[in-house]
Amino acid sequence: MNEAQSRTTGLTAPGSTFAPFRFPAFRAIWTANLASNIGSMIQSVGAAWLMTDLTRSHQLIALVQASTTLPVMLLALFAGAIADNHDRRLVMLAAQVCMLIASGLLAALTWAGMIGPLSLLALTLTVGAGTALNGPAWQASVRLQVGPEDLPQAISINTIAFNLARSVGPAIGGLLISLAGPATAFALNSLSYIALIVVLLRWRPEMPARARQPMLASIATGVKFCAGSSPVRRVLARGFAFGFAAVAFLALVPVLVREQMRGSEVDFGLLLGAYGLGSIITALWVAPARRRWGNERLLAVAQTAFALAMLPIASATTLPVALVCAMIAGGGWVSTLSTLNVAMQLRSPEAILGRCLAIYQAVTFGGMAVGAYAMGLLSDYVGVAGSLRMAAILLLILVPLLRWLAPMPARDEGRVIA
Repeated sequence: MNEAQSRTTGLTAPGSTFAPFRFPAFRAIWTANLASNIGSMIQSVGAAWLMTDLTRSHQLIALVQASTTLPVMLLALFAGAIADNHDRRLVMLAAQVCMLIASGLLAALTWAGMIGPLSLLALTLTVGAGTALNGPAWQASVRLQVGPEDLPQAISINTIAFNLARSVGPAIGGLLISLAGPATAFALNSLSYIALIVVLLRWRPEMPARARQPMLASIATGVKFCAGSSPVRRVLARGFAFGFAAVAFLALVPVLVREQMRGSEVDFGLLLGAYGLGSIITALWVAPARRRWGNERLLAVAQTAFALAMLPIASATTLPVALVCAMIAGGGWVSTLSTLNVAMQLRSPEAILGRCLAIYQAVTFGGMAVGAYAMGLLSDYVGVAGSLRMAAILLLILVPLLRWLAPMPARDEGRVIA
């Protein structure tokens, strides 16, 4: 057996964790997307830390996190309809160019000393709008990159790319901000979009023929399907609830590091890096765990671990304790969201896949946006530690409550992909 055959029957054998890497299109897009995600994480650290320089309002600082998720909630339905009615590759290209321009403008204004709290939020909202446009088209295009038997693994590996960027990007961002300032971080992110733009320009997938619908009718079709499918409704409910409670961690970490731990931007980057590292480690075994335990038990373990990690970090005053808690929280985050994403994809027909995924994103990111605002507002009154503790308690209450009110679909319930 030669080396190539060994790789095919080993790490990349059909059905294995890394099987999607057999497909050249998936490899190229995954690699370019990793570079883009690293740039996005660097910019995210820069924007959050810059806001702590511009204002002492916990609400405004938390809104930096909300500004990246609110556009997804507001625009996802339109983005899903666009993804189903148009060439998904071109939709992704348009979104990447939009984000490149917004990030470049953010870098220029910061470099010139002309940035303020409101303009910072406006530009991060614009980047979020690009993310909203890109998301449904990108997720729906995974089926064009791999075979159906490798779709769950491809979804999990895509989360690894995101979380690998989450582990490396913040650490680079924190160091970069301390040495050269946030404007350099924003400029580097602008450059990171170029690799993915080049890959998308060269990719020529075979697109299935689609019957186009007017925008509102197209949205109505997706909403009608999701509203009429009990398995899908339950997945959406789980996504909103988790997003609302769990986002407190990401929204309040900048305040925690700066005010409670008296840390620097490097500490902030390391803390987010540990969060991403925990996500990567967990993403490697989440697919086998899902097959062995089932969705319900996996979600219960993941969300309980996330909540229990938030309790000690709420009182943390030293970096080592916070790093351990962040790693555990990262594992709980990726286990939950990848499980919900797979459940949604397997129950969404190809003809309306973009719209179904857009609705899932709108609901989940909507929970995050509302949760980030609520937890930031609450933190202004009870402090960052009190807000994190209340979010953890809420998440612990939701674990058994949602298992009763909105149980995850059984393995074959509502599936459209075998």
